Amino acid sequence: MEQITRSDRCREATRVGVDLAKQVIQVHAVDRRGRVITSRALRRDQFLPWCAQLPTGCLVAMEASSSAHHWGRRLQAMGLDARIISAQLAAPYRMQGH
Repeated sequence: MEQITRSDRCREATRVGVDLAKQVIQVHAVDRRGRVITSRALRRDQFLPWCAQLPTGCLVAMEASSSAHHWGRRLQAMGLDARIISAQLAAPYRMQGH
């Protein structure tokens, strides 16, 4: 079982893109200069502990879906800037691999 380890690099994240799926959640974090910090798949039970490492106020964007509101509320309770975006805005990121 892979553990989530604390990383100083996660503290540098300013934006995180999240792709919510049934079994895994894909995260893609960048710093203020747009450099990729991490891009990885997490199991659903690993997602919130991973997000706890992010700095307060970090923007976390996810495509609107049936579970996006649930995750958005949980992330906002952690002090993160959770935003739900429409599919049209998320599509270009998927095309670029971000």
